[in-house]
Amino acid sequence: MGREDIGTLTTYEILLMLDPEQAEARQEDIVARTRDLVEKGGGTWQSHDAWGRRRLAYPIAHKEEGVYHLVVFDAEAETLTEVSRVLKIEDAVLRHMATRHIAGSRTSAPRDDAAAPVAAPSYETTESETAVSETPEPEYAAPEEEAAPEEEPAEEEGEE
Repeated sequence: MGREDIGTLTTYEILLMLDPEQAEARQEDIVARTRDLVEKGGGTWQSHDAWGRRRLAYPIAHKEEGVYHLVVFDAEAETLTEVSRVLKIEDAVLRHMATRHIAGSRTSAPRDDAAAPVAAPSYETTESETAVSETPEPEYAAPEEEAAPEEEPAEEEGEE
């Protein structure tokens, strides 16, 4: 019956890993182009979080580091497809990953290992808690003891 197809907006987040050898202005151009594609596709831009330069677990395109950017936006699936297509073509994009954004979640940059270490919680312990057992046996139950608990014989009714 001539229903109008109403597109549904989904909230997406894309984590971009950009080439660290590119100028910062070039990296910002890539983010700005992504924003333009989202807005031209009828979506709305929510946020852009620059995570900065991070060391990679393994080299990608002979690069030991990457510059990370997290972008969050609302768009239709077709817009996401177009954004991913453009990011695949772009030479300065080492990797990108698009996922659905979970409502209420806050994705933040991983903590920097060079930051001040978090102090361990201080607990008062007694000498007995810190003592190590001198017995070589493990502290768990032996297989025979792990069997089903012993059942008490049921009393039969009617017998006295």
